[in-house]
Amino acid sequence: MNLIKRTLTAAVLLGAVFGLIQYAPDWVFFLFGVGFVLAALAEFYALVGKKGLRPQKALGIVMALLVLLTVYFRQVPLEAALFAAILAAGVYFVIATRTAEKLDAFPTAFAATLVGVFYVAFPLGFLFRIRIEDGPFYLYFLFAVVFLGDTGGFFIGKPFGRHKMTPVASPNKSWEGSAGGFLFAAAGAVLARFVLFPELPLATAVLTGLVVDAAAQVSDPLESLFKRAVGVKDSSNSLPGHGGFFDRVDSLILAGPLFYFIVRYLWK
Repeated sequence: MNLIKRTLTAAVLLGAVFGLIQYAPDWVFFLFGVGFVLAALAEFYALVGKKGLRPQKALGIVMALLVLLTVYFRQVPLEAALFAAILAAGVYFVIATRTAEKLDAFPTAFAATLVGVFYVAFPLGFLFRIRIEDGPFYLYFLFAVVFLGDTGGFFIGKPFGRHKMTPVASPNKSWEGSAGGFLFAAAGAVLARFVLFPELPLATAVLTGLVVDAAAQVSDPLESLFKRAVGVKDSSNSLPGHGGFFDRVDSLILAGPLFYFIVRYLWK
């Protein structure tokens, strides 16, 4: 039954994501993407909240929106939005911290709220930039590398994994699986290069795939550390058979921005 749920959920997600990336106007893609990011952010706040850090979810969502809106409204500088988010947090906590109990919780609440914006919303905003500034084919390249890398890590690591890579964050990840992930990511980069970017030098495509997958292999267990710290397997049960929204984008949190900068400064 779990396999059926995973398959159905994956089919719906893949169909929706492809339709949005390939055919949706920028504003539609942006709105749906923002909804996904904010759902992932809410799950992050729920996780750290289990450790008693008391992040201010509504404030964090407003701050995240300030940052994400700079993707669509490019006349607003990103650094201005980041400062506005910090300013909003400062004003909120100065006004809201009125009791000894709130004062005791202030440092961790302030930090957890800001971390959610800078760790989840800010980097995922680069996925919008890739699609809006460069087009859908670049996102397909990124997804081919990251998702095939994840697939290779599973299919190689499961039968052949002997040496643990991140025993605390992800006990099932192994160095053998990591090598399989790099192999599949390189294959994904080669495939995407021949189909989407035939003018791109093959060595550039392969090197990009390996570097981006390395970031994804760090990004995945980094998210897992938050889950392990509170003793849960998934960030939520929002997506049947696939955990939560935060689980679905964990590898892209570091891989997406890195790919954006590679395209911006090395490909063009």
